[in-house]
Amino acid sequence: MKRLLVLLVVVGAMVLTSAVVVNAQSQKERQEALKQRKDELNKKSSKAARNEAKKFVKEGWLVSPGALPLDKQLDRSYLMQLEWDESGLYPKYFMSEAMSIGENYDAAKLQALELAKQNLAGQIQTEVIALIENTVANKQLAAEQAASITESVMASKNLISQSIGRVIPVVEAYRTKSDKNKEVLVRIAYNSQVAMEKAKKAIRQDLEEKGKDLHEQLDAVLGVE
Repeated sequence: MKRLLVLLVVVGAMVLTSAVVVNAQSQKERQEALKQRKDELNKKSSKAARNEAKKFVKEGWLVSPGALPLDKQLDRSYLMQLEWDESGLYPKYFMSEAMSIGENYDAAKLQALELAKQNLAGQIQTEVIALIENTVANKQLAAEQAASITESVMASKNLISQSIGRVIPVVEAYRTKSDKNKEVLVRIAYNSQVAMEKAKKAIRQDLEEKGKDLHEQLDAVLGVE
């Protein structure tokens, strides 16, 4: 009996050791596969950035003195578009681009940034509505509740836009038009998790103003603190 017990303990230890080794190997293989995939994506994004930079230069776009060259800016833009959040299910950043023309560089840049933020707010709106539709499809939210929240989402675009704080400037270029006006192009990034938190606050504000107590349902839809 003692021999059998000892044998079982030894076998169990061997199985456990094998499992640990296999798990360690699996983790190492996954890490190597992820690294290889990231390297491949980096190469592809760099190539795409160089091609786009050539196109921009042909179209007369320039960068301000002291700014990164266009190919470097665009390379960063592509890489950020390929980043995913910790869950690996959603992009880490919302990306937005806008152009504006003004009598001077600063005025055109300011307007382009405002347009880019409006675009971001529209993207966030679309994402929230998609989440609402998904919760209804999965029967996690009643249709009438979803309709009320969707109504507030649609009414909150300006609130969402105003709540967007510091964005990450990714690409900034300009060109001089034939009438001497400046055309400025900006491409910005905004952390998707922060964006959804800001959106929830804006939608909650609209719901409260309408006297609708759907906070728990809103929290369930967005899944953010």
